[in-house]
Amino acid sequence: QVQLAESGGGVVQAGSSLRLSCVDSGDTFESYAMGWFRQTPGNEREFVATINWNGDSRDFADSVVGRFAISRDNAKNTVYLQMDNLKPEDTAVYYCAARGWGRSEFEYWGQGTQVTVSS
Repeated sequence: QVQLAESGGGVVQAGSSLRLSCVDSGDTFESYAMGWFRQTPGNEREFVATINWNGDSRDFADSVVGRFAISRDNAKNTVYLQMDNLKPEDTAVYYCAARGWGRSEFEYWGQGTQVTVSS
C-alpha cells in the first residue's frame, strides 16, 4: 500500500528556493512513477513534474522548466521537488502522487503542503 506524506512547504520571498519532500511509508516505492502537482483555490490541480521509477526520465510543466528539478531516492522511499527562483504565481498547495506500472493515471496522493511566495 502506498501512503504519501509531503513536507517542506512554507512562506518565502520571490527569488527564494524551497525543497519539497514526499515519503512513501509503503514498501513498493520503486515500482511507481512519481509526480508533483499543485492547486490553487478555485482551480484545477495542475501538473508540475514527474519522474519515472529509476529517475532516468523526467518531465516538467512549461511554467517551471529551468527553475524546478525532480529527483528520487529509492533507498529512502522519497521523491523531491527542488524549487528555485520562486515566483508569486508558484503559490499553491503542492501534492505528490504515485502512478503504478502501466497505469495512465496517478492513483495515490498525499495530503499536500502549502507553498506561499510573497512578492
